[in-house]
Amino acid sequence: MNKAETEYPVESGSTFFKGVFIGGLIGAAAALLFAPKPGREMRSDLSEKFSTATDKTKEVAGVVTDKTKSIAATVGEKATDLASTVSAKASDIFTTVNDSKQQIAATLSETGKKIGDTVGSASADVASDVKDASKDVAEEASASSKDIADTANDAKEEVKASYKSSY
Repeated sequence: MNKAETEYPVESGSTFFKGVFIGGLIGAAAALLFAPKPGREMRSDLSEKFSTATDKTKEVAGVVTDKTKSIAATVGEKATDLASTVSAKASDIFTTVNDSKQQIAATLSETGKKIGDTVGSASADVASDVKDASKDVAEEASASSKDIADTANDAKEEVKASYKSSY
């Protein structure tokens, strides 16, 4: 590579083709202007070339328009398909979440009932045990108080007897 090529590298192939195209246009214009033809014939050739270029431009524009419309229609169809797919998936997710929410609520309700039943049963058992324990304590207290009363009466009689014997 020479110094100019290293300092000003070609950035892409499209730059080269633009240069070739512009050079070709300039060369064609110069050839037409310097060709040894009379003015009338030269104008006729220029008019014919201009007409051909205009026709080609219109043809290319028509093809580009058709392609653009085709691409736009395809993009529209794809966007519609994508939107319907996203909508369907979102609906499926919503339904799944709703169903799961209802299942969880039913499970929690059922578990709450079971816990309530268990607590009620345990409460009844505790109440029964307390009642039985109260009866046992009352019976023991009654028996103990009877024994204490008997012991107190015996002690009273002993005190009376010892008091009578002392006098």
